[in-house]
Amino acid sequence: MPNLNKVRTVLSMGPGDSSTTRPMRRLRATITVFFALDGFLFAGWVVRIPAIKQQTGASASALGLSLLGVSAGAVITMLLTGRLCKRFGNHPVTVVCAVLLSMSIALPPQTHSALALGLVLLVFGAGYGGVNVAMNSAAVDLVAALRRPVMPSFHAAFSLGGMIGAGVGGLVAGSLSAATHLTGLAVVGLLVTAVAGCELMRHPAPSTAGSAAQRPGSHRLDGHSRRLVLVFGVIALCTTYGEGAMADWSALHLKQDLHAHPGVAASAYSLFALAMTIGRLTGTALLERLGQTRTLVGGAAIAAAGMLIGALVPDTWLVLLGFALAGLGLANSFPVAVARAGALAGPNGVATASTLGYGGMLLGPPVIGFVADWLSLPVALTTVALLAATAALIGYAARNASSSPAG
Repeated sequence: MPNLNKVRTVLSMGPGDSSTTRPMRRLRATITVFFALDGFLFAGWVVRIPAIKQQTGASASALGLSLLGVSAGAVITMLLTGRLCKRFGNHPVTVVCAVLLSMSIALPPQTHSALALGLVLLVFGAGYGGVNVAMNSAAVDLVAALRRPVMPSFHAAFSLGGMIGAGVGGLVAGSLSAATHLTGLAVVGLLVTAVAGCELMRHPAPSTAGSAAQRPGSHRLDGHSRRLVLVFGVIALCTTYGEGAMADWSALHLKQDLHAHPGVAASAYSLFALAMTIGRLTGTALLERLGQTRTLVGGAAIAAAGMLIGALVPDTWLVLLGFALAGLGLANSFPVAVARAGALAGPNGVATASTLGYGGMLLGPPVIGFVADWLSLPVALTTVALLAATAALIGYAARNASSSPAG
């Protein structure tokens, strides 16, 4: 009879347990849409920074302080979003924050001073930070349910969205004003959020017994686990410092220092995002084959070398190659760090690692802006290589902290 019961169970489940896998696939696709939308909107803003700088008449240091608004708004919101996710759920918080992000992207072109720009970027940063914690927490739950290190694939969607957003921005830079472009992005963002949000709200978060978010008492971590979360957060910080630098300063470096065509300058972040997309699409295979330490350390070393080329070589095409290497090298550090922190501590772990990670964006704009004023923008961009090398050292030092590949 036990064997007969097993047969009946298998027959009731259907081929491949489609009743379970189909909702999982739909949920994975929906979460992927939010990652792609996040990257698309952020890149659309990024490629318009030179136009907004000209519009406000800000110096490099004043622009850096204004850009601080994005990171400050993000970090402040991240400190709260983990708690909101635990109370209301990852999916509703993702949708609400995506609406805020979409609406706020239309605000920067309405400003005419560095101070006003910084204030509206606080709102933009709040939406950006909130949706990042919420959708990463949703992804961590799904990764635990699938039992595969697929986190890099979600971040590949972010990078792909960034590549498309930057590419579109480069194409329309000479024909559309910043106000028209960013307002159009706001409309697109709201429409996508309406469709994907309805789908996301139909799916409850996966419940897995092994998930840190589901374990009783998982919010009370021991000292070793807290230190691990902080280690992954610092690795994320070193990564996002480089991402923020590329987002905020790569186009300006090519246009100002190398006198590149505006379309070519705008393509810098698009190329960086393409390289990150390729790196993240292969991230699951790399983690399964090489493990966390080799993936992190090797990638960070490649990123450091690429940024030295991108910052110091006085040739446009070699600079673009260096930026591509940097994107390839930095691709998997942040998704690995966030996934491991989330596996340890659920949404609060994601929030902690993300807050530390986006501290890199908090530090990056003003540091690079002030160093650019004191010395030069190329010298300022070499700090990205320094932080990438630091991430490699930390990743190697923490090689025995976890016995399984991150992801």
